[in-house]
Amino acid sequence: MADDILIIGAGQAAAQAVQSLRAEGFEGPIKLFGDEPYAPYQRPPLSKKFLAGEIGYDRVELKGADFYTQSNVETHWGTRVTEIDRRQKRILTGDGRGFDYGKLLIATGSRVREINVPGFELDGVHYLRNIEDVKSIQAHFREGARMVVVGGGYIGLEVAAVAAKRGLSVTVLETADRVMARVVDPIVSHFYERVHREEGVTIETGVTVAGFEGADKVEAVVSGEGKRFPCDFVVVGIGIIPNTELAAEAGLDVSNGIVVDALCRTSDPDICAAGDCTSHPSAVYGHRLRLESVHNAIEQGKTSAATLAGKEKPYNQVPWFWSDQYDLKLQIVGLSAGYTEAVVRGDPESGRSFAVFYLKDGVLVAVDAVNRAPEFMMAKMLTQKKAVLDPARIRDESIPVKEIAG
Repeated sequence: MADDILIIGAGQAAAQAVQSLRAEGFEGPIKLFGDEPYAPYQRPPLSKKFLAGEIGYDRVELKGADFYTQSNVETHWGTRVTEIDRRQKRILTGDGRGFDYGKLLIATGSRVREINVPGFELDGVHYLRNIEDVKSIQAHFREGARMVVVGGGYIGLEVAAVAAKRGLSVTVLETADRVMARVVDPIVSHFYERVHREEGVTIETGVTVAGFEGADKVEAVVSGEGKRFPCDFVVVGIGIIPNTELAAEAGLDVSNGIVVDALCRTSDPDICAAGDCTSHPSAVYGHRLRLESVHNAIEQGKTSAATLAGKEKPYNQVPWFWSDQYDLKLQIVGLSAGYTEAVVRGDPESGRSFAVFYLKDGVLVAVDAVNRAPEFMMAKMLTQKKAVLDPARIRDESIPVKEIAG
């Protein structure tokens, strides 16, 4: 049993780790534990094409059921791990069983941040994190239905876009003074606000939610400013929280995520962690990061698998993210926090294709690209290289993007 690798969590990082463990030549037993009754699936489409009903489960599952059988993986779907006993090198599950491990991977991901205001328990107040959440929201989708979205981040705006296209009456409430304020420059925020309003969505910024009203079900959202927003249902999207409790209770180092090194090792040499639940060092940015992205989950899945298989493949990449809203694909490379200059390539006022380059003392740290795949691809390379760019060359679209570095 000492050779067994156990994986807690059944998301993107876990699925990648299984694939990479076998690719790295690990031939021992692998056991995979997931809370949900489903095999690992993609979460990004849940707020996009899956919510819209354009694709089904077969298009979001990461691997078919036969993959795990053929990879000789023992799967435990619908099984919650309740304890990690590091001294005995054993995990316990909610149904009272115990499983020994030689090495362990924690890929527990994250959960939605819940809103704690009066009426939060009313029927019709929803979150979107898993397949069952989507099914509950879809049950309200009928033309003319009134939906209030609490939160103007990626999830909230993606849900708003899908609902607006389905003919619903949509209102988005955002606490900050602009949408997506945590991740993009005002130029991008204002562009997306304009597009949503053109699609019929009402966006209210600077609004705090004081509570939900209704008898048996939610009938209105009440703001701290005293305004009432009638609705038939609500979708709350105010962020996520890393699932670190198991690790903390086991005595592992936790600080805004499970603390790992560049090889995804925790403070216990026999335990790795990967995905949304981790805090890792970044040589690119010079400080620790906790990232909520598919790219991070995949790459840490690969790194942790290599480490568990006795190899070293350090994780050190520039993060990237994306969001699909209407016909717009927003692709983000890097982290723009601390930038000193935002340089726009293209015209966000007259078109639906542009890019914002974020410079910190002349060094490229991030790019937001809207329907600009070439800028996105070039940004991945230039940001990794910490390229120094001339703002004039960025703005000049007569210069091909592959030549903007000079």
